[in-house]
Amino acid sequence: MGRVTTRNATFQQWESLLTNRTKRHRAGEFLVHGVRPISQAVSQGWTISALLHDGRPNPSAWAKDLLASVPAQRFTVAPELMAELGEKSEGVPELLAVASMRADDFSRIPAVPTLLAVVFDRPASPGNIGTLARSIDAFGGSGLVVTGHAADPYDPRCIRASTGSFFSVPVLRAASPREVLAWLAELRSAGLPVTVLGTGEDGTADVRAVDLRGPTIVVIGNETTGLAAAWREECDVVIRIPMAGTASSLNAATAGSIVLYEAMRQRQVV
Repeated sequence: MGRVTTRNATFQQWESLLTNRTKRHRAGEFLVHGVRPISQAVSQGWTISALLHDGRPNPSAWAKDLLASVPAQRFTVAPELMAELGEKSEGVPELLAVASMRADDFSRIPAVPTLLAVVFDRPASPGNIGTLARSIDAFGGSGLVVTGHAADPYDPRCIRASTGSFFSVPVLRAASPREVLAWLAELRSAGLPVTVLGTGEDGTADVRAVDLRGPTIVVIGNETTGLAAAWREECDVVIRIPMAGTASSLNAATAGSIVLYEAMRQRQVV
């Protein structure tokens, strides 16, 4: 087990995984905080390259089990450095994990039993990405594709917001709609009748009146500007969510969650 007690090169490399997107993706690794996210990463078979422990003499049963069973490098890290990496204002995390990223391969998103994928176009908030991944997990969705110039799904704020669901739900990045549309064309050419639904306050159909039981891709637009024109052209229908009160719109992740819930409700009706 290695030991890190100063802000040496190893510590600075871990620190860059927190704050520097370019270095994070160049390394192909990211930091994971929290009992549930770390446990989910391990149970879902993600590659863990390092486990960082604060060196307390009596570790919890959870930490002891991971340190004994996970095939990864182990480091004892000074508590004050663990606090920095854990981004906690109070307390020191007992354990942190360094995980390897997965490929942005559309084959990771299962089309069966019935496709229910979400495309989040140009999201600005990593927290919204994580929240949507959590909802996809909760409501039986198939996967999430983040497109365009967007927040990073591997940002620690996304992982935390997902409460570990990030590791159960395929989350992919696509540079533009072109990659998604090529995947859509492959699905349709294979005989899968996929419907593409957009969301927007100016939608023409009530979400409750739209059939969500078949293979479906739901497109969520940017939090500020909504659906891009390119996506509107590709949507078979743009749906709206009825609202009361004075709110003019919903948070993007909230809107996506409502559509996912409605899809689950329809699919569970016998």
